Amino acid sequence: MEKLVIEGNHQLRGEVQISGAKNAVLPIMAAALLVAGETKINRVPDLRDTRTMAKLLEVIGVQIQFADGKMMIDATSIDKPIAPYDLVNKMRASFYVLGPLVARFGKAIVSLPGGCAWGPRPVDYHLKGLEKLGAKIELEGGDIIAKSKKLIGNKIRFDFPSVGATGNIIMAATLAKGETKIENAAKEPEIVQLCEFLVSMGAKIDGIGTTDIIVEGVNELLPCEVSVIPDRIEAGTFLIAGAALGKITLKNTIPEHLSVVIEKLTEVGAEVVIDKNDITVKRAKKINAVDVTTAVFPGFATDLQAQWIALMSIATGSSIVTDTIYNDRFSHVPELNRLGANITVEGNSAIVRGVKGLVGAKVRSTDIRASASLILAGLMAKGVTEVNHIHHIDRGYEKIENKFAQLGAKIKRISVDD
Repeated sequence: MEKLVIEGNHQLRGEVQISGAKNAVLPIMAAALLVAGETKINRVPDLRDTRTMAKLLEVIGVQIQFADGKMMIDATSIDKPIAPYDLVNKMRASFYVLGPLVARFGKAIVSLPGGCAWGPRPVDYHLKGLEKLGAKIELEGGDIIAKSKKLIGNKIRFDFPSVGATGNIIMAATLAKGETKIENAAKEPEIVQLCEFLVSMGAKIDGIGTTDIIVEGVNELLPCEVSVIPDRIEAGTFLIAGAALGKITLKNTIPEHLSVVIEKLTEVGAEVVIDKNDITVKRAKKINAVDVTTAVFPGFATDLQAQWIALMSIATGSSIVTDTIYNDRFSHVPELNRLGANITVEGNSAIVRGVKGLVGAKVRSTDIRASASLILAGLMAKGVTEVNHIHHIDRGYEKIENKFAQLGAKIKRISVDD
C-alpha cells in the first residue's frame, strides 16, 4: 500500500499539463472491439482504470501495446467474448464491452458490476436498451448473458441521461440493422468524442452533442486513429487548487467543457483568464461561499462535487452543495471534518460552514474524487496531512503528486506496510 504525505499551506505556481480524459478513453477502448484491425489511440492517460480495461480486453482476446501515451488495440482475433467478475468488479466502466461484443459477435457474457442488483439500477438502462434492439438478456450466476443473431434498430428513451448506457447503446446500434433513435441521451463531451470516433470508423450518427441521437446501422466499421480529449475533471481539480492556493496555468484544456466551473470560481473571487486552450487561475483574496448543485452536462459535474466542498470548507460564510446525480456521494465529508472542516450532510446536500483554516491529520480516501478532495484539503491545511488508501486516486489521476510537486507543493508518495 501507499500513502501521500502533504505539508500544507504552500503557494502553488506554474504550469500543469492536463492528461487525456479517463471517461473518454475507456469507451473508446471498448469501441475498438467493433472492428477487425488495429485501432490507434493517442494521449492515453496511464491510470489503473485504463490498465484494467486493457487487461479485460486482453482476456477477451485482443492484442494491446501501450507505451508513452500511445495505445494500439488489435481486435481481429477475439476468441472469448467474456468479461469476468474479477475485472468488472474493479471498474464499472468495464460494462462498456457489452454492447460492442453483442453487436459484432452476437453474444457476450459480462459479469454484473459489484453491488448492482438485477432490477431498477443504472445498469438496467444498458440491458433494457439492448433488449429494445432485439437482444435476449439472461442472468446466470451473476453474469449477464446477451445474445442476438442481428440487432435491429429501435426507438429507445432513457428516464435519465445515463452516460454509460448512452455510450453502450450507441456502440451497439452502429452495427444494428436499420435506424436507432435514442431520446434523452447523455451529451457529455466524452459521449461526443465517442460518437465522433465511431463516425471516423464509418458509423452514421446524427444529433451528436444533443439529447436526441440517431444511429443508422452499417454492415462494417473500419479501424482508425484518435487522440483523447483533455480530462475536464482533472482540469477542474487544478482550477479549484489554484483558486485556493496561488496562480496556476492549465495547458491543453477545452475551456468550453469547464464553463460552469469557471463561472463558479469567478463568483468565489478567483481571477480566471482563458487564452485559447490554456486557462490561468489566480487565487482569490477572499474565498466567497458559493452554492453548487450538480447536474448532467453542461451543468456542474458530480465528479467535482467533493473538490468543491474542500474549497468551500475555508470560504467566508456558509454554502450548500447539492448532488442530484448521486445521493450518497459524501464519504469525504467525515474525513474533511477530521482536518477541521465544519460540514454536515442532510439528504443529498452538504452544508458547509467555512472555517478560518484546516489543520493536517491522517485521513482515508474512499473513491477517486474523495481522494482528490482530501489532497486539496491537505494542500490547504497547516501542518502535515497523510492521505491513505491512495490506490483510488491512481484510478483517475495520472501522477497527481508529481504535477502538484512541480507547482511547488510539498507532497510525496510513501510505501507503507499493509
